[in-house]
Amino acid sequence: MLKKYNYSQLSSQDIADLVDRNTDPSSAIQDTVLHIIDEVRRHGDRALVDYAHQFDKVKLDKLYLDADDIDELAFTINREQQRALEIAFQNIHKFHSYQLKRERVVETMPGVKCWREPRPIEKVGLYIPGGSAVLPSTLLMLGVPARIAGCKEIVVCSPPQASGKINGFVAYCLKLLNIKRIYLVGGAQAVAAMAFGTESIPKVDKIFGPGNQFVTKAKSMLQGMTNVSIDMPAGPSEVLVLADETANPAYIAADLLAQAEHGVDSQAVLVATSDTLIDEVNKQLDEQLAVLPRKEMAQKALENSYAILVSDLTEGMKFSNAYAPEHLIIESDQWKSMSNQILNAGSVFLGHLTPESAGDYASGTNHTLPTSGYARSYSGVSVDSFVKKITFQHISEEGLLQIGSTVEILAELEGLHAHKNAVSIRKG
Repeated sequence: MLKKYNYSQLSSQDIADLVDRNTDPSSAIQDTVLHIIDEVRRHGDRALVDYAHQFDKVKLDKLYLDADDIDELAFTINREQQRALEIAFQNIHKFHSYQLKRERVVETMPGVKCWREPRPIEKVGLYIPGGSAVLPSTLLMLGVPARIAGCKEIVVCSPPQASGKINGFVAYCLKLLNIKRIYLVGGAQAVAAMAFGTESIPKVDKIFGPGNQFVTKAKSMLQGMTNVSIDMPAGPSEVLVLADETANPAYIAADLLAQAEHGVDSQAVLVATSDTLIDEVNKQLDEQLAVLPRKEMAQKALENSYAILVSDLTEGMKFSNAYAPEHLIIESDQWKSMSNQILNAGSVFLGHLTPESAGDYASGTNHTLPTSGYARSYSGVSVDSFVKKITFQHISEEGLLQIGSTVEILAELEGLHAHKNAVSIRKG
């Protein structure tokens, strides 16, 4: 059962405490991750093998699987499962393929032309979680835009299963993406390996992928310690459902549980305009939770979750924007009028028949999204995440005459006379 709060009775500090999540006040996570990073930096593959034995309970003879291994595993899944992955691949590809567009050349003054052109990030690292749930969908969400962007080298890391391999679903996704090697490394150590490079794993330019608090912390720390960048802080998953009296409590409970079953550190929040609706959702949660295979995990996540009673949807949206959810579901007939009030959210699901699960798997949008309030300043993964955009300019003789004196004056007032001369010498 969700803990219940009344928004009108909350102070600004209460709200700040409620929206604050996945923090590390004692620095215990940071200290652990720092040790792992140091071990991988100093010992390379040996550290990765040791961590696989320690964390994954697997003794590895080699740290990767090649094309033959991937082919063999890919065809252990049935045709219906293969087809589902193919449809997801096609929808994700279709949505993302529209994101790579050439920009127009802008003539800022006669003879002065400026434009931008995208170039792929050459080497990217994709982290695919594999703890309590293996996520082949994440491989598609990261691999598809990387392929569309034209990245030359795609390095994939995922924790080994008990067999010392990967499952067939991940393998089939690798085939769809034409990726011929996967590295059997998980956790913060995988992020460190891609940031520094080891004997087996290439160093990359940018690291992508969600994970637990250790993975998220490693990404953030390594971005500051190396010249490797990251997609975003994407840690434990979360959802906020904004609902009114038109909502179906069974649907809401299903959406909350879909999030809660990700892991014990996930969070599911209900913001509702009706006290009765909250009570009905709690009843549905008890009923639906009882039959879930992952009910113990989901139950623990719900203990870390809550419901908030608000006076109307506008007040509810005010809280949602403060929370900045990874996933926002608007369960209301009024979803059209509410959508323009959304300021902070990773991905939004509008109306009664749009479950977050659709975006997680196959609608086409990306499910690698900012968590822990980072939706205030980060976007989810897109093709743009895999490119950098380089600016170009060309100035003709006419353009130099048009802009020259402006540059000379500005350079002189800043006291940078060589800058001025670079223009003057061309003007003759």
